[in-house]
Amino acid sequence: MSDASYLAAEPSPAPPEEAVDRFGKIESAGVEYIGPADRHGSPRELFAVWLSSNLAYFYILVGGLLPVLGLSIWQSFAVLAAGHLFWALVGLLAVSGPSTGSPSSVVTRAMYGVRGNRVFGAGAVWVLCIAYEGLNLAIGADAGFSLASFVGAGTSLPVKVTVTVLIGMVTFAMGVYGHATIVRLSVWFSALLGASTVALGFFVVRHATLHPAGFHSLTGGKLWASLLIGFTAVAALPLGWPGSADYARYLPRTASPRAVAGWTAFGGWVPAMALGSIGILAGSAIDMSDPQTNMRAILPSWFYAVFLLVLVVGSITNNVLTVYSSGLALQAMGVKISRAKSVIADAVLGGALCVTALASSSFLTSMSNVLALSVALLGPFLAIYGTDILLRRNRYDGPALHDSSPSGPFWFHNGVNWSGVLALAAGTAAALLCVNTTIFVGPVASAIGGGDLSALVGPAVAALLYTGGSMLLGNHREGIL
Repeated sequence: MSDASYLAAEPSPAPPEEAVDRFGKIESAGVEYIGPADRHGSPRELFAVWLSSNLAYFYILVGGLLPVLGLSIWQSFAVLAAGHLFWALVGLLAVSGPSTGSPSSVVTRAMYGVRGNRVFGAGAVWVLCIAYEGLNLAIGADAGFSLASFVGAGTSLPVKVTVTVLIGMVTFAMGVYGHATIVRLSVWFSALLGASTVALGFFVVRHATLHPAGFHSLTGGKLWASLLIGFTAVAALPLGWPGSADYARYLPRTASPRAVAGWTAFGGWVPAMALGSIGILAGSAIDMSDPQTNMRAILPSWFYAVFLLVLVVGSITNNVLTVYSSGLALQAMGVKISRAKSVIADAVLGGALCVTALASSSFLTSMSNVLALSVALLGPFLAIYGTDILLRRNRYDGPALHDSSPSGPFWFHNGVNWSGVLALAAGTAAALLCVNTTIFVGPVASAIGGGDLSALVGPAVAALLYTGGSMLLGNHREGIL
């Protein structure tokens, strides 16, 4: 598909004044339409944004999980590569940012209707963002506690409170300042975290082996079950980014869709594969059921402190995008609050979840369950979003997306686009039938020996039903340019 097919005729934007989005100043725009005069930047800047935000502990943890499931090193690499193909879908969603001048939580009005979006679009994203904020903050705080102990500061309650508050303040402050500040700082974070990741990989490779001692190959149903569980765990990571348009909406409408999609997907895929591979190789030398602690056995003493610091900083950069999107989603739900204040409100809720997670005696298990269950909703959600972009050829009427009146093109039937709502419900239900977690195992997963097909079945069902419903009702022809 040519780039030109995505673009509606629009005059070239004037040089931006950057009044609403400037580095070091609190971004004044929220979910409202970003007009041509305020568009700036190039698709290439998206690479650093996604690179810095995905140099995070999640990826080491999930990579290390694959050998724990009983997969060989080569099988683990294959599962890692397959699961991270979903970054292509994240890249596709990003192209709706420049074409609409709007965040994803507003674009999804085209899929669910103005009213339906408050629950099934922006509403669902907001709830999941808060959950991820709490988990990310807890991961960073836990690494911070270990770092404080390592340098001799101890782990008393005042130390833990100080560490948690500092991490939270940095994270949410960047979210408050907004897009331009995030874009500029992401370059520096990418350099810092990227160099540390290369060094981490060097130290891990020195101890790694492609044929771990005592490894026994799985066969038959047990092998397929482990492959599918691992695939779903890996896929959960890219599928956890439903708002990629949020960070591309300031780009000029004439920005190449291929470049927007490519730099977004590549920026996420590179760190995901690098850190996942480090996790796999580390799993050939140590027990990766608790990587944060056990990595100490294969790292030089001085670098272990660097490793813990990287976990802290990585949790911050990963959480910043989530915080930013959650604030926009809250506004898109119809809550009358400024973007900066919405971030602060979300900080309170995310902080509360962080405390709950840190107090849990089974934090890693809880995190794995959240990731697995989120796939059941986010897989179909992203599939519907991507399908809508393709059906409309990304020709959205950006200003019309902000028309919430009954006469607007995205009102559909009493404010609800039933094609999207029913497709999401059916896709999620189908995924839940196939999911395998420690708290719930779907009947399909049980029938096939514990294999988890949710990351494949849910999106496929949702995309097919949404396509059929849209073609039948003609909803995909509403509000296009």
